[in-house]
Amino acid sequence: MTRKLPNSVPRPAGELERLKAVWRTPRGWRLLSSVNNSTIGLLYIGTSLLFFLLAGVLGLLMRVQLAVPENGLLGPGTYNQVFTMHGTVMMFLFAIPVVEAIAVFLLPAMLGARDLPFPRLSAYAYWAYALGGLGFFCTLFVGLAPDGGWFMYPPLTGKTYSPGLNADFWLLGIGFIEISAIAGAIELIVGILFTRAPGMTLARMPVYAWAMLIVGVMIVFAFPAVIAGTALLELERAWDWPFFVADRGGDPILWQHLFWFFGHPEVYIIFLPAAGMVSTMIPTIAGTPLVGRRAVIVAMVAVAFFSFGLWAHHMFTTGLGHLEGGFVSAASMAVAVPTAIQVFAWIGTVWKGRVCVTAPALFLLGFLFIFVLGGLTGVTVAVVPFDWQVHDSYFVVAHFHYVLIGGMVFPMFAALCYWLPLVNGHAIGERTARWSCGLMFVGFNVAFFPMHITGLLGMPRRVYTYPSGLGWDVWNLVSTVGAFVFAAGVVLFFVGMTRALLRPEREHGNPWQAGTLEWLPADSHATRSIPQVDSTDPLWSNPDLAREVEEGAHWLPGTATGLRETIVTTPVRAVLRYVLPLPTDSWWPFLSAAGTAGFFLLLTAKQTFIAWLCGFVAIGALLAWLWQQDRPAPCRDVEVGEGVRLPVGAVGTASHSWWATLIMLAVDAGIFLSFLFAYVHVSMRLDVCPPPGARLPAPWLPALSVLLTAGGAVLIALALRTPLGGRQRRMRWLVGVACVLMLGGYGLELGGQLASGLNPVRHAWGAAVATLVAYQGLHVLLCVCLGAYVVARSLCRHLTPASRGSLDNAALIWYYTALQGVASSAAVHVWPLLMG
Repeated sequence: MTRKLPNSVPRPAGELERLKAVWRTPRGWRLLSSVNNSTIGLLYIGTSLLFFLLAGVLGLLMRVQLAVPENGLLGPGTYNQVFTMHGTVMMFLFAIPVVEAIAVFLLPAMLGARDLPFPRLSAYAYWAYALGGLGFFCTLFVGLAPDGGWFMYPPLTGKTYSPGLNADFWLLGIGFIEISAIAGAIELIVGILFTRAPGMTLARMPVYAWAMLIVGVMIVFAFPAVIAGTALLELERAWDWPFFVADRGGDPILWQHLFWFFGHPEVYIIFLPAAGMVSTMIPTIAGTPLVGRRAVIVAMVAVAFFSFGLWAHHMFTTGLGHLEGGFVSAASMAVAVPTAIQVFAWIGTVWKGRVCVTAPALFLLGFLFIFVLGGLTGVTVAVVPFDWQVHDSYFVVAHFHYVLIGGMVFPMFAALCYWLPLVNGHAIGERTARWSCGLMFVGFNVAFFPMHITGLLGMPRRVYTYPSGLGWDVWNLVSTVGAFVFAAGVVLFFVGMTRALLRPEREHGNPWQAGTLEWLPADSHATRSIPQVDSTDPLWSNPDLAREVEEGAHWLPGTATGLRETIVTTPVRAVLRYVLPLPTDSWWPFLSAAGTAGFFLLLTAKQTFIAWLCGFVAIGALLAWLWQQDRPAPCRDVEVGEGVRLPVGAVGTASHSWWATLIMLAVDAGIFLSFLFAYVHVSMRLDVCPPPGARLPAPWLPALSVLLTAGGAVLIALALRTPLGGRQRRMRWLVGVACVLMLGGYGLELGGQLASGLNPVRHAWGAAVATLVAYQGLHVLLCVCLGAYVVARSLCRHLTPASRGSLDNAALIWYYTALQGVASSAAVHVWPLLMG
């Protein structure tokens, strides 16, 4: 039976040239305005690898300092800064960004899409990360680098013990870098669910795409906790709100709960993308489909689930109860089961196929050995009595380096070998890559395996020197030698990669004979036509697919609207839904990101005026960027294949922007719940709630406040149902009155708290209440600004039945703010009564 193609007639002359013109990448300094995900992805990868090298240099400095006892190369203060920056840069500026960077570059092609749905959001996320990260790293050269460890435990990072700006740079700098990561996660989730090629059902979706979808959801739920924690610690340092000061009702352990609720899922946020890459590369290397593909996907979901039950894995020595410790210990062991399923699937695939021993295969074999060993030591530290013995020793340092470098860095180097031809058609020289792999493998094990021994011999973490005669001297010297051998392998790899990138560009072809779509012929517009997918390995099931796609025989072979565009499909079965026009290159994301980075960094440096100037630049650029969006499409529908027409754009719940707003609100809810957890945690430590010297406002005030807030939400619902075809006067009045009601409701809550003598400095309970009230106030201000924005768009006649995303998305935010206000009011006013 002959397979029917979406387009079986010859394509008209000039169609491909018009497509290339629309997607052409700007050159020179205008590259800063590019938003194409293939360009942004390469910049993203390059910047994250730069931070990897910088953090590696800091790690070598630490190893030189610890090579011999009583070394005076680095003083204790300098060592603390180097130590803190090494861990911070590796975790926040390399590990998480690089997995998102590779996904931004790979996923559009792997999904058969022209681009991800929010290219300007990807550009903003990248530039905020790059500019802010480089500014943050430069604090090391002026003595302002953070020195409290990458985990920043209070009370050592409070104002009493860290009075300078060092800790503030970590708190504010890392905070907005996490926001950048969340922006990338929203882009990836929506892109994976809605821009897959027609026919690429969830069951057929590449395992790597599954991994990034799971990781995106994990970021949405894990990162809000650390954002909330950094906000609370900065409030304590800046305004003396004592969340972590035990003498005033605070609790330093509260920080550990918030930080590790993010910190342990983060380990799997780093590992799962690497596992997805391994599950994509091994079938190609073995020349056979992945063994147990569905089991691998289920196992990744199980790893994500268990990872959120492990945060107290780091807190066994803090005085947790035996019952809590037992549950966490069981979860820490249970997560090894789905991880083992993936490892056995990879081994089974290698056993079933015929492996060609290339450089990527060698890196993957090194990954399997190192990661399995790190996993075994992870099971041992999950045993509470053993963890008590090795906690905060170099045994733990060895363990997490085996897990992180083995579980993420080695697969990343395999991926760089494997996918580098997609950049300019050239791969790293095989001999260079093999030598690099050998040096890295030997150097890593020589560097980090002895740390297990020094840890068992009692060497503590976070010390800048040690006395002689404790049995640690030789092992530390061996570790230092191994670290330099490992570094030599890394340098050799980057030399080989640079040589490959400097060679003249050519067609990349399919050098590994892979079965996934990223190896289709591509340009800046990705594929000539969007393929129809009918299997998990479409290039294997249809050897002619590359030729058909290049001839324009599949969906959307040109630019149907004269704009950049891709096809949106249904999230489960990937059925054709609508054509999505994509934004073109713009300076606004770059300016907004530069303003954001400048605001946070300069505000930390106490350059208040310039900081606020950068903040206004960021907001202005963001408004200009948003104002250009949500315009009526140039046409109602277009032909995407012979006899098949699709609408252009969508509104309401069918719109990709509506779902992105919903995901953003899930992040917002996570931050609020973290603040609420802090409030409950502080309250549970009280003998009497409210504490002596504090009291609750009169009960009629919160009741009336909730009523007004709910009334505003009702009016917004009515505005949402108002027809947008006329002059829209009724809709504008409803939005305006809703703003007044929202402000009035919040004013009653705030006034009641002030009248009752709320004092956030005297006691942690008052600080927690003030945080909830202030956070709700920020949302009320946002709703009022959104109301003004919607009214302005209405007056300019940009709100139409076909372009109403501004109103729909603002209504979502309004509903959420009303629900959050009710929850906040109930917590503040009802919870103390229940405790009494």
